[in-house]
Amino acid sequence: MSLSETEILGWTRISVLFLGMGWAAWMDHKERRVKNEHWLVWVKPALFLWALDLMYQGADWTILLTASAAIAYASGAVIGRPTLSDFLGGSRIDQSVVLWYLVSLCGLIFGAVEYQSVNPIDVLLGDVSGLGALWWSTFAVLPIIILIDIAWRLRMLHGGADAKALMWVAILIPNWSTMPLTFSTATTEALFALPPAFSLLMWGGLTFLAIPFILLFLNISRGHVRSFNDLFLAWHASKLPRNEVIHRHVWLLTTLVEKPNGSLEVYHRKRAPRKTPTKEQLIAALSELEEANVEQVWVSQKLPLLVFLFPAIIPMMLLGDPMAIIMPILGIE
Repeated sequence: MSLSETEILGWTRISVLFLGMGWAAWMDHKERRVKNEHWLVWVKPALFLWALDLMYQGADWTILLTASAAIAYASGAVIGRPTLSDFLGGSRIDQSVVLWYLVSLCGLIFGAVEYQSVNPIDVLLGDVSGLGALWWSTFAVLPIIILIDIAWRLRMLHGGADAKALMWVAILIPNWSTMPLTFSTATTEALFALPPAFSLLMWGGLTFLAIPFILLFLNISRGHVRSFNDLFLAWHASKLPRNEVIHRHVWLLTTLVEKPNGSLEVYHRKRAPRKTPTKEQLIAALSELEEANVEQVWVSQKLPLLVFLFPAIIPMMLLGDPMAIIMPILGIE
């Protein structure tokens, strides 16, 4: 069975998504950091595929520069944004970036004027095609990236790598027409569907809901649940040898508390600390546990969001937007 040009581009995007996100998730898991160089490398195939797709659809210069405006805004999360003093200081790089901003803004403004007669609601409903619909679908990437950036600045997205990953996904897969859906037509038939980047985030959240069941099963199978009180920990924590804690990305839940009679008692916190202790504080706590002959401790894993976004690619690829599936089940169409 032969594939159309759109399907080839779509499956290429899926391949890039798996490779780029998988690599980022591995680095975030091992080092709790994804360097900006990673996104600078993987944004190149994303830009190439988007430009190729737009040119295939006959995009004019205003549409290409509107896409450039979204990319320019997203670039600030990786390379920073030049200030007026940087521009006046004579830095060629900063002046080039400012020029890029201005040219992209001009294209966006001219595109808005050129296609102002096209109603975005009609585009959303699929009643309009052509360059007007293409400009609106291209422009829609910009507010998505702005929302992701705001969520990051407000700490609704805790990690910079998480925000950069979602911005990258928004550029790589700007809308559902650029992504082949394997098993479900709910997304393409839905009146409203979340953008692919937000859908991936939602699928990642749903994946996160499986963690308590997995941890509970593992703790029971490993014999870590020996009392009723252990059940309060087993669904969100795990046990480790004390001497391994310092080498792992975890929060220590086991500590010592002083009883009224002056003796020390082992106590397991039910939640991770609000503020991550310093390395010195952690070493001191582990030393106290060593003196009390505590060999096994409960810890809470520091699980980065990218670890959940990577496997979430599979249900997004197979089923599309989760809201497009959930809303009809709830009777909301």
